[in-house]
Amino acid sequence: MARLLVVEDEESNREFLKFVLENAGHTVEAAVDGQAALDAVAARPPELIVLDVMLPEVHGYEVCHRVKTNPKTARIKVIMLTAKAFPADRHQAKDVGADDFLAKPVDPSILVDHVNALLSGAKPSFF
Repeated sequence: MARLLVVEDEESNREFLKFVLENAGHTVEAAVDGQAALDAVAARPPELIVLDVMLPEVHGYEVCHRVKTNPKTARIKVIMLTAKAFPADRHQAKDVGADDFLAKPVDPSILVDHVNALLSGAKPSFF
């Protein structure tokens, strides 16, 4: 299927997300903080990033902004995944160029559906 990057500082969440997405047929790399995510994107851009907001080193919104404003990586789809799910958080995700927004805890089937929809070219409806 596709090559994905999961960016999550909490190990149990990171391993859970990898497990779900790998079982859906995707190849999944992981990063533990925002800087590691930016390094991974620069080294080998994925097709889609599942990105936590609250990250050490570089905040998730900043990671998304850098990915989406760089012409070399702007095509990468980004799903923000966060426990911060207020309307203001959704608006901030939109402002930095996120393609989708899911609240934690996320149902595995919903995550897979959103990932597959974005990879197939569907437009997000989270805003």
